[in-house]
Amino acid sequence: MLRLFLLLVGAVMFAVGLSARLAGHPQATPMGVIGAVVVLAVLIERWRYRPPVRDGGGEWVRTDERFIDPGSGRSMDVLFNPHTGERRYVDPSGDEAP
Repeated sequence: MLRLFLLLVGAVMFAVGLSARLAGHPQATPMGVIGAVVVLAVLIERWRYRPPVRDGGGEWVRTDERFIDPGSGRSMDVLFNPHTGERRYVDPSGDEAP
């Protein structure tokens, strides 16, 4: 919900800033730039930071790889899908990661 709100606010700021700038108001440039930055930050955050999954399920193969998640400090197992090449990170204790 917050993500959607931020996308909406950022898009409106960008549109208003761009419209005002095109109408001849150079002081509106920062509003458009800030709106664009907010939209890009929300989109990149959604793509870059995926939460760890709770279970493997499906065609996932457990690998020998393990690492400590820097965000939670928990040990994570790495699963691999040989059909797609996708990797998933699973908490082996089954506890929900924060």
